[in-house]
Amino acid sequence: MLKGKKIILGITGSIAAYKAAFLTRLLIKTGAEVQVVMTDSAIKFIPAITLSTLSKQKVLVDFFNENNWNNHVELGLKADLMLIAPASANTIAKMANGFCDNLLTAIYLSAKCEVAFAPAMDLDMWQHPSTKKNVELLKSYGNHLIDVENGELASGLIGKGRMAEPETILNWVENYFAQKKNLKKLSGKKILITAGGTHEPIDPVRFIGNHSSGKMGIAIAEIAANAGAEVTLLLGATSIKPNHSNIKIIECTTAQKMFDNAILIFDKMDIAICAAAIADYTPINVADKKIKKKDDGMILELKKTPDTLAALGKMKSEGQTLVGFALETNNEIENAQLKLENKNADFIVLNSTKNKNSTFGFDTNQITIVEKNKITGFQLKPKTIVATDILNRLVENYL
Repeated sequence: MLKGKKIILGITGSIAAYKAAFLTRLLIKTGAEVQVVMTDSAIKFIPAITLSTLSKQKVLVDFFNENNWNNHVELGLKADLMLIAPASANTIAKMANGFCDNLLTAIYLSAKCEVAFAPAMDLDMWQHPSTKKNVELLKSYGNHLIDVENGELASGLIGKGRMAEPETILNWVENYFAQKKNLKKLSGKKILITAGGTHEPIDPVRFIGNHSSGKMGIAIAEIAANAGAEVTLLLGATSIKPNHSNIKIIECTTAQKMFDNAILIFDKMDIAICAAAIADYTPINVADKKIKKKDDGMILELKKTPDTLAALGKMKSEGQTLVGFALETNNEIENAQLKLENKNADFIVLNSTKNKNSTFGFDTNQITIVEKNKITGFQLKPKTIVATDILNRLVENYL
């Protein structure tokens, strides 16, 4: 899949630089042409000769090398992908703010290809507001984040900050190129996506809700937008928002708002993907003032919320594709098949609470795609890659 692909692999100053040797070897084995570019700090963690031997090319560090000028503009023009792994907090800050004091950042600022970065740093550095801001800035420029993993860090702390494993990064790169090839069919398509949970108000300060982060639906929206689709994202109650010129966001914090907006625009859409965790019930009466605690209990009367997926299924016309999500705790396949039939969806993306590190709040997910005549299980993967799997299935079978 990567045969002949030209990849610039940038390596910065981090203990995770040793993983870049494994990553280089994996990329070379797939047939990619890898040009390694290192910062001065990176060489302190792993010698350049190691990467040169593995990549079969001279490693570039400085603008001048043996009386030759390393043309950063030319390097950035020829590559199919620039991958920075590990990306230290320092280099991320430089990239985000346009600083250019080494060959690597000069190539980044000149690159015409897309750029992916895999951060690596300690827990506190990763959680610092400035780092979070810089990462969001890079994403807003169109760069791709290969998210950090949770585990033991060089400091001895346990938490987020570990660079993704080389196999995970390779998987991301393969999916990236597969996406570029297969998902071209999405270019110009109008796609409606729902994401996040809803908050059904009880009074001005309380609500009925769930633990949905919106990460899965947002990942689908971003990848579809990167493929050229015109995405309308009905976004529920979530603290994260995508920043992409091809994504129009309509905030829908309640089930009724989600339903009303979906019904209003569905007939203009080619595809609808209902990934939101919409509440099934909402209070009949909403207090206009905060309900005070009493000695006795409180009875809360609920009514059903409108079923967005079912309504779209009834409206669906020839040429439209409808995808639903199902989160199940038991009888998963059977329940997903019933949902597929009852809601007139083309396929259902099934999540199970039995799968570890999956569903609400996690950066990873393990899904099963349930179709009328086929059931396909997938391994646990980052949600960005899961999103690609979902869209690839849609493109291959329904467009």
